[in-house]
Amino acid sequence: MQGVFSLVIVIKNRFQLLAVFLVLAALVSLLQFVGGQAVKTVSGLLLARQVPIYRVDVPEKKVAISFDAMWGTERTDRLLAVLRRHNVKTTFFLAGYWLEKNPDYVRKIAAEGHEMGNHSYTHPHMANLSPNQIREELEKTHALIKQLTNQDSFLFRPPFGEYNDRVIEGAAELGYYTIQWSVDSLDWKNVSKDDIVRRILQGLKPGDIILFHNDGLHTAAAVDEILTQLLHRGYQVVPVSQLIYKDGYFIEKHSGTQRRSKSQRLREEQ
Repeated sequence: MQGVFSLVIVIKNRFQLLAVFLVLAALVSLLQFVGGQAVKTVSGLLLARQVPIYRVDVPEKKVAISFDAMWGTERTDRLLAVLRRHNVKTTFFLAGYWLEKNPDYVRKIAAEGHEMGNHSYTHPHMANLSPNQIREELEKTHALIKQLTNQDSFLFRPPFGEYNDRVIEGAAELGYYTIQWSVDSLDWKNVSKDDIVRRILQGLKPGDIILFHNDGLHTAAAVDEILTQLLHRGYQVVPVSQLIYKDGYFIEKHSGTQRRSKSQRLREEQ
C-alpha cells in the first residue's frame, strides 16, 4: 500500500513539474513576443524620426566652415579679414536679434560674399515650441536677412543644436535644410587658439561641417592657422550650400551623414 502511495506522489509531482515547465515556457514565449514587438516599435520610431545634416559624404577633399552670429562684433572685422586673405567663403548663421542690432555688419558679411543662414529670431529652445512658433521664428529672421542682404536663406541651424521632428519638418515646409555640425571648435568656451586648432585638425574628414562663432576670443587667430593647414593639405573650404546635396539624397539616422541615393548616383554615372 505504501508503494502505491509513493507512486501516486511521484506521478503527481511529475505532473506539477510539467505544469510549472509549461507555464514557464508560455511566459518565456510571451516575453519574447512582447520584447520583439517592443524592439520593432523602438526601431520603427528611430527609423522614422527626422535628423538634420551633420556632415556630408563627398568624394572630394572638401569641408564647410560655419559661424553662428549671436553675440558681439568686436572681433568680427578681424575674422572677415582672415577669410578675405585666404579667399575663403563661408556660411554665417544669424540670429534675428543680432541682425537687428548689427545691420551694418550683416551687410558687410554679405558684401564679402559669405552665405547667410537662419539661426532663429530669439535663439530659443525650439524643440519646446509649437509649429506656429517655429514658423514665426524662422519667418521673422528670413525677412530680416532678405531685407538687409537681398539673400533668400535656405539653411537653418537650430539654437543649441536642439531639434525634434516638429522643428525639422517646420523648417522643411519653409524650404529650409536643417544643418548641424560634425566638428565643434568650442571657441564659445574661450579655449586657447592652439586647443581650437588641435581639436579641428586632429580628426577632420572630407564632408565635415565645422562650427565657429563670429566673435569668439581666439576664433580669428585659430581660423587663420586652420585655413593655412587645410589649404596646404589640399582641402577646399566652401559654404555649407556648396557641400550639401539639394536633392537625390538620404540622411543616415544614426550618424546624420547626408549621402547620395543609389538611384541618383546611377543617374550621375550615366
